[in-house]
Amino acid sequence: MGRWRPPAAQSTALVTPQGHARLKAELDELWRVRRPEVVKALAAAAAEGDRSENAEYTYRKKQLGEIDRRVRYLGKRLEALRVVDTLPSDPQAVFFGATVEVERLDDGGLDDGTLATYRIVGPDETDARQGHISIDSPLARAMLKKRVDDEFEAELPGGLARFAIVSVDYRP
Repeated sequence: MGRWRPPAAQSTALVTPQGHARLKAELDELWRVRRPEVVKALAAAAAEGDRSENAEYTYRKKQLGEIDRRVRYLGKRLEALRVVDTLPSDPQAVFFGATVEVERLDDGGLDDGTLATYRIVGPDETDARQGHISIDSPLARAMLKKRVDDEFEAELPGGLARFAIVSVDYRP
């Protein structure tokens, strides 16, 4: 298998103010803290002599490459992102930045009637543990422009699922 991989699908260039601050903090921490530490450790490993059999040197070179790759990505991505910090004109409908509570409707499965809360965020700030889903996800796409008590269907990895909007909120 070769190293070439097809380019990733184009993602939406939106971010919440909190996500933008988190990405900037990550870039700053990588550039000002982690990279200098790794460079210092790499220089120490290189001073030990034979680099071909020096595991520490090999590890630090790989680590430095990963940090540089992430720094390049974040630098380019932060320039392209648009921070969305305004409320939509219709706060009763689901748009980017909304926290939405949904109910899984009866489809004969075990998840019937369960409630779940999701916050629609940019692709760079998703976190499943916190319920932050990407605006590019099938569930978020299906929710967009829906209102409280609206029903919708979404094609999920487990198959087609039906939901109803219980509440919409735009507080961070």
